[in-house]
Amino acid sequence: MTIEDKLVRNYDAIKQALRTRNYTVSDYKSISYGIQFTISRNKRSGVIRLFQNKKGNVTIDFSQLRDSLIEDEIRPLMSNEIKSDKKQGKSRMSHKLPIIGTDESGKGDYFGPLVSAAVYVDEHSAKLLELEGVKDSKKLNDKKNVKLAEKIMTICKNRYSIIEISPEKYNDLYDRFVGEKKNLNNLLAWGHAKAIEELLGKVECNNAMADQFADERYILSKLQEKGRKLNLIQMHRAEENIAVAAASILARARFLQKLSKLSSEYGIELPKGASINVINTAKRIIAGHGKDALRKIAKVHFKTTKEVRKTS
Repeated sequence: MTIEDKLVRNYDAIKQALRTRNYTVSDYKSISYGIQFTISRNKRSGVIRLFQNKKGNVTIDFSQLRDSLIEDEIRPLMSNEIKSDKKQGKSRMSHKLPIIGTDESGKGDYFGPLVSAAVYVDEHSAKLLELEGVKDSKKLNDKKNVKLAEKIMTICKNRYSIIEISPEKYNDLYDRFVGEKKNLNNLLAWGHAKAIEELLGKVECNNAMADQFADERYILSKLQEKGRKLNLIQMHRAEENIAVAAASILARARFLQKLSKLSSEYGIELPKGASINVINTAKRIIAGHGKDALRKIAKVHFKTTKEVRKTS
């Protein structure tokens, strides 16, 4: 584990604790030998820094906070979180079970759908998933992702949900969200909320975890519209949690399957990502199927589309 990994883990625990006191906590940024972030409440704010010494101990630097009232209130709370991390070796919130983990796949891929998945994991299924080698899908090759997805669906039978947003629907939703002055993070949150909502129709669970990508209030508001109440934990590198890792694998496997299906339908292998190979493939698609075909197989708001249409 790197120094930053440990600091970020402490940051996530501290962020959750401060939110219980109605503090707003910014994303962190790396600094020399540590990380820093801003906290605020009632028009009062300040900067906090976390450092790790040579012995591996994490220390809190309040020197940039410059607000004694805030410091007096949060110092015991934050120090307690650091102590808890030393005892347990990880954020207290990171492996709280049972829990629903959510993740998505396809947001960085020009071709193919956006897929969100949610998985319910308890003590029993967590052990089985760990034995199967479940981990963040980004650390696995395509073949392993698909194989592990089958294992997860067996172990967590009737305790998972997968929401697939086809390229065409994705483009319609994106246009709608932009018209409402929302952005991609809102669309991602919409997918996560749909996956959680569907899963809560199968299981009862009070806790869920997702990667830190947007304001959690959007996900929660979507669930509350359906009368759902949930303690949602958002943290950096959430895929370290077994439930989120399982969700990431299910989402990636479905994305790969649908990308393969689209490739067969259009008679050309659609590459992943958004590289020069993707641009050249998109040009071939337009040449063979017309410009309107892109909206059915690609996320057209990507800058890739402008590059494709320059010479098409």
